[in-house]
Amino acid sequence: VQLVESGGGWVQPGGSLRLSCTVSGSLWDINAMKWYRQVPGKERELVAGFIPAGSNTHYEDAVKGRFTILRDYVKSTGHLQMDNLKLEDTAVYYCNAEQGQDNYWGQGTQVTVSS
Repeated sequence: VQLVESGGGWVQPGGSLRLSCTVSGSLWDINAMKWYRQVPGKERELVAGFIPAGSNTHYEDAVKGRFTILRDYVKSTGHLQMDNLKLEDTAVYYCNAEQGQDNYWGQGTQVTVSS
């Protein structure tokens, strides 16, 4: 499984960005897709995730109501729509895919929220 991330960039507080994570093959090939983020000096933390084979979607409290997961099965892509971004959302965001007991990571993309 290979993951290719896109999106990210710089935005002012209150703005929006969309992250995309494309899976080699199909979304049906993986058990779960998640997004994590990490800032320097801190551990990587879970942001949101979904199970392609079902309707389950999870959001951490810090992003609930502001971030939305979108699924494109035709393009084998998961999107993380991030709205009303805050300064504290600044981080490198990583896409993760679970397949059985294996974990796969995207290359990471920088999201910077500043005025």
